[in-house]
Amino acid sequence: MTFKRLSIVLLACLTLSACGGVDPNSPLGQRKAIFKQMLKTGEDLGGMLRGRIPFDGEKFADGAVKLDALSHEPWKHFPQVREQDHTSATNDVWEKQARFQELARTLEAATGELVIASKVQPYKASLLGPAMQRVEDTCSACHKEFRDH
Repeated sequence: MTFKRLSIVLLACLTLSACGGVDPNSPLGQRKAIFKQMLKTGEDLGGMLRGRIPFDGEKFADGAVKLDALSHEPWKHFPQVREQDHTSATNDVWEKQARFQELARTLEAATGELVIASKVQPYKASLLGPAMQRVEDTCSACHKEFRDH
């Protein structure tokens, strides 16, 4: 009898947790997934440069390439018209498209520069810091203008 009740409660919880979620195949779901990957990759790179994670030049270089590839992806998942789902993006994303696209290209350029900097050997965290800081500053600038915190 207890197993049956527990199963019903568990099934109800799983059903309720599925309600209100973001469709992973929607533009919002796709860009959220990409931004989450970008955040994780950027945190790992920053962690190596700040001593939270042991510095590994090869892993850093691989992470820089990954971050650069990801930086080109989220923009295509912003539809022409704002979707009705809850999004952290402000209306300015759609109202100031030229500025939004400018910051997107700036981020892509900054991650490209990070890749170039990460190819210099021997690997030195001190030489990678400025390029990583440009990436972080670009992310912050876009968030300040276009993200509803």
